[in-house]
Amino acid sequence: MYRLKPGIKQDPERRWALPDRVFFGFGACHILAGVYLQNPPLPGFLPERIIPGDGFSGNHIYVTNGDIAFDYRGYVKRERLLRRHTTGWAEQYPGGWNCTLEQSDFDLLDTHALNQRKMRGPDQYFGDPVARAKAFIAKIDHRRNAAKAASAS
Repeated sequence: MYRLKPGIKQDPERRWALPDRVFFGFGACHILAGVYLQNPPLPGFLPERIIPGDGFSGNHIYVTNGDIAFDYRGYVKRERLLRRHTTGWAEQYPGGWNCTLEQSDFDLLDTHALNQRKMRGPDQYFGDPVARAKAFIAKIDHRRNAAKAASAS
């Protein structure tokens, strides 16, 4: 599991300077998911959220069709994404880590809705994360990568 150096998430310029995968994987996953859903490259995907138990870190939002998921890593089996995420966070909390899953029912690009859930809105970043997410998504061969993920065991 990748770990950010202390202070990066609190420094807007340093956070913005992170590579795309790190930027969208550590604090802007909801922006990537929201942009994906604005103009879905593949049909049938809905937002899903990992909500850590009280006192834990590890929030994550991605889109899924129930079998495969898309986030900053690209397409992967949903169960693999969940296993990787929960294992990584459990290693941070030797006494145990837990979470719940829920289908997100709020606008992932609405600042007010995001702030209520302790996430930043698109207008609260150093640059334009929506444009950055669109560019990130545009680089991907969605059909090929989703098919590859779906056929993985």
